[in-house]
Amino acid sequence: MKTIKTADHFEVRARIMKAMAHPSRLMMVDALAQGEMCVCDLTELVGHDMSTVSKHLRLLKDAGIVDDDKRGKQVYYRLKATCVLNFFKCMESVMQANES
Repeated sequence: MKTIKTADHFEVRARIMKAMAHPSRLMMVDALAQGEMCVCDLTELVGHDMSTVSKHLRLLKDAGIVDDDKRGKQVYYRLKATCVLNFFKCMESVMQANES
């Protein structure tokens, strides 16, 4: 039997996609695919101030894409939903197809 998805279901999907819809957040998710990183390293990576990076990470965390772990004064982030990497592969395929 086919499951009928509600409008609420698609709202949640859109929220997840919106959470990734920023170059800095995409860069952070890509970096976290290699392993956990502290906020200070992610700040250096994207070249924004810590406040801006923290806001980006909060959006990703609220969407369930990343998770965090506070250790002393540092907060470390890791990729929680590794399946987003499959979406990245899909995007790369679309980008390559559009080059031709």
